[in-house]
Amino acid sequence: MNIGRILFLVMVSLAAAPAQPPAPLSIAAASDLQSILPALAERFERETGRRATLTFGSSGNFFSQIRNGAPFDLFFSADVEYPTWLEAAGLTEPGSRYPYAIGAIVLWTRSDSGLDLKRGLEVLTDTRVRHIAIANPEHAPYGRAAVAALKHERLYDRVRAKFVLGENVSQAAQFVQSGNAEAGLIALSLARAPSLRNSGVYVDVPASFYPPIDQAAVILRTSRQKDAARQFLMFLGRPDIVQALTDAGFAAPRRATVR
Repeated sequence: MNIGRILFLVMVSLAAAPAQPPAPLSIAAASDLQSILPALAERFERETGRRATLTFGSSGNFFSQIRNGAPFDLFFSADVEYPTWLEAAGLTEPGSRYPYAIGAIVLWTRSDSGLDLKRGLEVLTDTRVRHIAIANPEHAPYGRAAVAALKHERLYDRVRAKFVLGENVSQAAQFVQSGNAEAGLIALSLARAPSLRNSGVYVDVPASFYPPIDQAAVILRTSRQKDAARQFLMFLGRPDIVQALTDAGFAAPRRATVR
């Protein structure tokens, strides 16, 4: 068989081979997004054909992992500072930092706890409250917001011995939902999720009690799918998607342009 015939057969076989689907976007996401981001990722896939794999955790832990080379395409942080620090270190795609939401904290308890949440944060001093679940403030923005709110009301020193620290705000919510804590300071987005909405009650913690939980996403420099990542960020800026985030418990920040 001559060389020309061999090349022809190779080309025919390549043309007949099924096209490989694009690799999924790998997204590291703050745990307060667990109630809404999976549905948004599924919608993005239906509309674009691009799949996204989601990993949830604390923003601070993801920040450390990314600095050590974790191969994510996008990082959705519950704190704008972590993406800003990555940007300063040259680990992000220039101009890609994108504020996508403002979070809020609530005081949540099980429906059968007997606690009167009309008392606000003061109820945490009740002797029936032996454990208070919050996210670890060392690396979770919602934990820092919880601490700030308690200090604002001069309750921190009175209740800090009761703290049960979750690795992230989702784990803190699990602690109080399971009864391992009588009350918790958690994300509004989690309190509105069906599992918690059906098993407990909550009261808003006034936003003036803690610094704004400005949340931002960023495309990582090492991503091999930067165009798809930009497409995902632009998808989040659509009015219908912004409304979905609002319904889930997030406020919309002022928008930045994705470049």
